[in-house]
Amino acid sequence: MNTNRLLAAVLVLQVITLAGQWGGKPVLVGEARADVTNPAERQIAMTDELKSVNGKLDRLIGVLEGGRLKVEVTNMPNDKNKK
Repeated sequence: MNTNRLLAAVLVLQVITLAGQWGGKPVLVGEARADVTNPAERQIAMTDELKSVNGKLDRLIGVLEGGRLKVEVTNMPNDKNKK
């Protein structure tokens, strides 16, 4: 008895889904819109950010290639058993 009710509920939901598919526009879902106000400004901003990142990478490469890099480990665990 319980299984029949569950099966009937699933069948009803399937019919509703198919009717919504064939019926055209869904009632519960709104239209998708892209809020692109000015694509040219966005491209210019992205280009400026890429130039900034390139400058930072050039400085980092200069430090790495120049040999002026010093690495210091400050939080090293003390293991007396391992040598």
